[in-house]
Order: sequence, then C-alpha cells, then structure tokens
Amino acid sequence: MLVSNLDELIIEVEKLKSIGKKIVWTNGCFDILHIGHIRYLQQAKSCGDVLILGINSDDSIKQIKGPLRPIIPENERAEIMLSLKSVDYVLIFHEPHPTRYLEILKPDVYAKGGDYTLDTINQDERKIVEGYGGKIALFTANTLASTTDIIEKIRSEKRE
Repeated sequence: MLVSNLDELIIEVEKLKSIGKKIVWTNGCFDILHIGHIRYLQQAKSCGDVLILGINSDDSIKQIKGPLRPIIPENERAEIMLSLKSVDYVLIFHEPHPTRYLEILKPDVYAKGGDYTLDTINQDERKIVEGYGGKIALFTANTLASTTDIIEKIRSEKRE
C-alpha cells in the first residue's frame, strides 16, 4: 500500500502493532531496481511480519546523490517497489535521513543494507532505535550491483 502521508502510516502501524505484528522499516533511494535491492528487501522482510519501505523523494535524492539523480521519478519508484512481494507499505519521505520516521513509528526492526556497521550507520538513527528498544538488522552486500555502477556502465558504453 502506498501511504501518502505520515499520519496515515501512523494509523496503519498502530493497527498492526495492536494485533501483534512485528514491524520492519528500511529506506533508501531505490532509483534503478537491481538484484541487490531485491535480495536486501527479502532479507529485511524476513526480520518481521510487515516491511515498510521509506523511499527518498526526488528532491532528497538530489541532495544526497547530486543534480543528475534520480533517474526514475519518486511515484514510479514507489509503484515499482510496491509490486515486490516483500514490500508491504511505501512512504515517500522528503528529508535525506529517516530519523523523524524512526522516532515516530518505532519499528521493531530497523534494517540497513550495504556495507554498514553499527559504527557507520547514521548515529542519530542508531540512538533513536536503541533508545526505544528496537533492533538494528545489518545485512552485508550480497551482490556487487549498485545503481551508481549501472549508471556509470551505461554512460561509459555510450561514450565508446
């Protein structure tokens, strides 16, 4: 389900928690979907009953990745991600980091992928999750695929 705003998601999460569902939150740009994304989201979903995916808005991706990103507009990225069986809810958020959403929603598990460690994840996010007793699940990269690498490969092949 695409959740259009935080208030709507808060209501959904409260309902799910009231019936004992374990909530997992993860987030990212998910600009060009690749196998690394699929594997990561499957791992994240395995940590609980419901996976909420926060997707960075187009504007926040520009802040993080630069003016040429994203490639795929936010509403299309959200629809693509919702088509995956591992993803239950998608929320497009406008800040570079999801600290506010972690603080408000208090998911049981905060899943992070890539090469993060407890020391390299955003420490504000870590403090929030640990502060309310949530768990942080870290998954190592299980593929060398990355959106940036895919874009670079396309660009280099166009130059040849």
